[in-house]
Amino acid sequence: MKMTQTHARLALKVKVLYGIAEFGISMMTSSLQFFLIFFYTDVLAYNPTLVGTALLVGKLSWDAFNDPLFGYLSDRTKTRFGRRRPFMLFGAIPFGFSVWLLFSVPAGLTGPVAFVTVLFSFLLFDTFHTVVSVPYFAMTPELTLDYDERTSLTAVRKIYGVSGYIAGAVATTLVASLMRDSLGLTERASYSAMGAVFGVIATATILISALTVRENPDMANQQSRIPPVKAVLQTLRNRPFIRLVLAFLISSFSFTLMTGLFPYFMNYQLNMKQKLPIVLFIMMGALALFLFFWKWVADHINKGPSYALGLFIACCAMISLFFLPYGPSFWIYPIAFVVGFGFSSQYVFPWSMLPDVIEHDQKETGERREGIYYGIWAFLVKITAALGVAAIGWSLDFFGYIPNQVQTEAARFGIRLFFGPLPAVIIIFSLPLLIWFPITRSSHNRLLTELDGKKPMRESD
Repeated sequence: MKMTQTHARLALKVKVLYGIAEFGISMMTSSLQFFLIFFYTDVLAYNPTLVGTALLVGKLSWDAFNDPLFGYLSDRTKTRFGRRRPFMLFGAIPFGFSVWLLFSVPAGLTGPVAFVTVLFSFLLFDTFHTVVSVPYFAMTPELTLDYDERTSLTAVRKIYGVSGYIAGAVATTLVASLMRDSLGLTERASYSAMGAVFGVIATATILISALTVRENPDMANQQSRIPPVKAVLQTLRNRPFIRLVLAFLISSFSFTLMTGLFPYFMNYQLNMKQKLPIVLFIMMGALALFLFFWKWVADHINKGPSYALGLFIACCAMISLFFLPYGPSFWIYPIAFVVGFGFSSQYVFPWSMLPDVIEHDQKETGERREGIYYGIWAFLVKITAALGVAAIGWSLDFFGYIPNQVQTEAARFGIRLFFGPLPAVIIIFSLPLLIWFPITRSSHNRLLTELDGKKPMRESD
């Protein structure tokens, strides 16, 4: 049965069914953040600088167009299935195939051939990731207009997101090892088999949400009529949006550095390679455990300051990682838990704050343009992530990292620096943007009242 929702309050069933697609999308996000560059350098023996540069070039070229493009197209789409769902329905299977291909490229390539291989396989994956994810995320503000209900919807959705993130972080190497040991595969072939399994899961979860959650008919039949260049420029004039996206990009860049260097830190600084899945499970478990805690905090002090508080807690824990001694350390477990606790806010607030800034655009344009907002958001996030991945590759090369060898003191220093304190210091610069974020519960309700003539749902700030 397809579910629809036209009122501010959402049935739990709608939230649950809508969130399922987030599992598959987040699983792949996690797998790539933690292991893609490690897969290229330590499994395929590609040069780190070449890999980081190829991924960055892909982001700066095609991603400059595809995220805003598919967001804009979904805003202008009108079918009996809605504006967003057709993209999910037709993109799910190609997305799953691209996941398998991403982990099936040949080993031992060098020079231009390796560069083109990394670039092409990643661009294919990224294209279909955009096709399904941008319209999917653009459905969030269309399902409810309520300030607090959006936080609740995001928290439920992120239960799936964090579960998928845990699956990607923990199961990537476990599934690859299982395939290698049970089927007698090579290391590269085992990662290819893992990619096939993950591709099937991602496809299935996206199809479940697309087939069971119907878009709000009051918004699904609206089409944006603003020309494409003007649509982008109008979006970039939205000051609350720019403020939110800047804060999120700063924290996302730092999170990319930390997640991408996690395997290197565990392998070469702590000599705890076998404990990596356990540590990741502790961190991501804490992240999932405190999702609704942060919703409770936001109910009392609004979303922006709550988000800043969570990031500050994560920063303190990340800085302490630099001081862990060479060799195994028990302290990695409680520190990972605190990092997960703090970064749990990163999974709730940006995604519940982004719908709020869209109403400011509606006031100016008279249109609901969620697609272009989520498209530009996704583009900027991916560019930032690519810069983080490139920075990882460049830093590894700069500090003399050699794959699968005992690292020099300089190499371990570089890993520690870019894994903990540097990302934490960068995040601190985003905190003022969030502490004094202009959209509060009361201001948002006043805006909705101005837009549709309804009384504010809650007057307390």
